[in-house]
Amino acid sequence: MILRANCKINIGLDVLRRREDGFHELSTVMYPVQGLYDTLTVVRSEEMTFKQTGICVDCPTEKNLCVKAARLMQRCYGVDNVAITLDKRVPFGAGLGGGSSDATAVILAMNELFDLSLSEQELTARAAELGSDTAFFVRNTPQLCTGRGEVMTPIALPLAGLWLVVIKPEVSVSTAEAYGGVKPFVPEVSLDVLLARPIEQWQGVVKNDFEAHIFKSHPLLGNLKQQLLDAGAIYASMSGSGSALFGIFDCRPEINFDSTIFTHIEQL
Repeated sequence: MILRANCKINIGLDVLRRREDGFHELSTVMYPVQGLYDTLTVVRSEEMTFKQTGICVDCPTEKNLCVKAARLMQRCYGVDNVAITLDKRVPFGAGLGGGSSDATAVILAMNELFDLSLSEQELTARAAELGSDTAFFVRNTPQLCTGRGEVMTPIALPLAGLWLVVIKPEVSVSTAEAYGGVKPFVPEVSLDVLLARPIEQWQGVVKNDFEAHIFKSHPLLGNLKQQLLDAGAIYASMSGSGSALFGIFDCRPEINFDSTIFTHIEQL
């Protein structure tokens, strides 16, 4: 079975408070980026194997989220081994959810391969055990995500026909770095209310709470965001905990970054 594991962007991200379980309460909209994806091949096998091509991720096999997902499905449902091949194209350390998407793809594949017929609720519950944004990829449609990211409500955004530019410089931001410097705050106006405004009114009010301190530590990221705006982006932001940034444009932009910066452009 071959699956495309697309990534996502975060449109707005409010870090509301720190929870007693050590996680943070969030409010963010996750939006799928269909044209930027990893490719996974998952087949039944006599032994559990994992092979990776494409972008090299320096991670022990048993700690890779794909393998963790497969092990989780074995523990929960007693299914057999699988052989997983991952062709990695989505940059990591980027806030794009590439690893989470890969893990969810393995769950979905094993659900089909072993005829488990799991409900969306069950699939979401399993995915949520692996990370805060993993469950999103079960639905893979625009969602207002709360809790630690796993509580989802569908949301309609007027982005069809617009153009998306995603960029990722060589610098990466770890989750620990992102959360270590953030200051939780509950805004007066909730994110869903702000996003109900025309997209031309989003910039400056629909914010990513990680940007303030990450841009201080990595000024290149702030400079790149400004370059997107200078190029005509209606809205630009960092995605998730970074270091990828994105801009939304009303037409395909003529924008060129140097060869060290990963660039993806697609029409929404």
